[in-house]
Amino acid sequence: MSVTLSGKTAAITGAASGIGLAATRALLSAGARVVMIDRNADALEQLGLELSGDTVSQVTDLLDPASCDAMVPEVLEKVGEVHIMLCNAGSYIGGDLVDTNPAAIDRMLNLNVNAVIKNVHAIAPHMTARGSGDIIVTCSIAGHAPIHVEPVYSASKWAVTCFVQTMRRQLMGHGVRVAQVSPGPVVSALLSDWEPERLQHMKDTGALMEPEEVSDAIIYMLTRPRNVTIRDMIVLPSNFDI
Repeated sequence: MSVTLSGKTAAITGAASGIGLAATRALLSAGARVVMIDRNADALEQLGLELSGDTVSQVTDLLDPASCDAMVPEVLEKVGEVHIMLCNAGSYIGGDLVDTNPAAIDRMLNLNVNAVIKNVHAIAPHMTARGSGDIIVTCSIAGHAPIHVEPVYSASKWAVTCFVQTMRRQLMGHGVRVAQVSPGPVVSALLSDWEPERLQHMKDTGALMEPEEVSDAIIYMLTRPRNVTIRDMIVLPSNFDI
C-alpha cells in the first residue's frame, strides 16, 4: 500500500540536473511542492518556467560555508515547512589517486560528505519538532563496494552510508525516516570524468541507466506507510558487473 505525497513539500539539492531534476519531476507528478536547490541560478530560472507544478527556487552554493549554512533557514522562510529533504548534490573523482590533486579531493569530500552532514544537521530539528519527515541521501553502489578505480569517491560514499545509517537510528524515535538510495552508473554530468574508453564500454554493454530509474526508487521509498523504512535501495543497470 502506498501513501500520497500530495500537499507535501520537498527540498532537493542538485535539483537542476541529473537525478535531482528527475526526482523534481517525479515529486511534482506525485502532487508535491518542490524547492529546487542548486548553485546554477540561470538553470533554476529556466526550469521554473518550463516545469508544470509548484516549484520554488533556492540558489545555494554548498561549497560556500555561509551559503550552505543559510540554505535551510532561507528555504523554511520561503515555504514554511519541509516534509522531505533529498540530499542529492555531489561530485565525482575517478582514476588513480595519484592522478588527482588536493584541491579536487577537498572539493569532492566537502560536497559529498560535509554538505550532507550540514544539511541534515540543519533540517533535523525542524522535522523532529513536527514529529515527522523524510530525509533521503543519494549515495552510490560505491558506498557498498570498494571500487578500485574510484578510491576517493568510494571513500566519500562509504562515509555517507555510515552517516545515514547512524542518523536513521538517532531519528527513528522522532517520526523521521532517514534512508539512502544507492545507484549504479547513471547517465549524468558526473560521468564526464570517466575515462572515454570506460564510458563507451558501459554504453555499448547497456551498463548505464537513466536518472528516472533512480527517481522511481525514491518515490517508492517515500510512499511506503510510516511504519516502514526502506533504509537503502540499491538500483543497478542489469548489465552492470561489480
